[in-house]
Amino acid sequence: MFAIIESGSHQYRVQTGDTLQVDFQAEIENGAEFTFDKVLLANDGGASVVGKPTIAGAKVTAKVVEPLVKGDKIEIGKFKRRKHSRKHTGHRQKYTRVRITGIEVPGLETKSEA
Repeated sequence: MFAIIESGSHQYRVQTGDTLQVDFQAEIENGAEFTFDKVLLANDGGASVVGKPTIAGAKVTAKVVEPLVKGDKIEIGKFKRRKHSRKHTGHRQKYTRVRITGIEVPGLETKSEA
């Protein structure tokens, strides 16, 4: 079973047990439960449910693995020749790492393997 969720301005394809980095959530602590309620699509084998734009009542639960993960440092340098103009700045994006623990979608028939 997998689902496509929306977090911030990003969309992720997730399954139970996946670990992913979402935008930094300041109010979340390590080991806390987190719920994504913007589920756009869910699929379980042959059956799937598509939201318009989201599936009502569906949710994906996750557990926070690391509340603060820093991304790679990006350095920006601007230079204009013959003008004595130089500018150097940097940026380091913050993320929160979560592990997906469950996907709940009402009305989706689960396919059991025989």
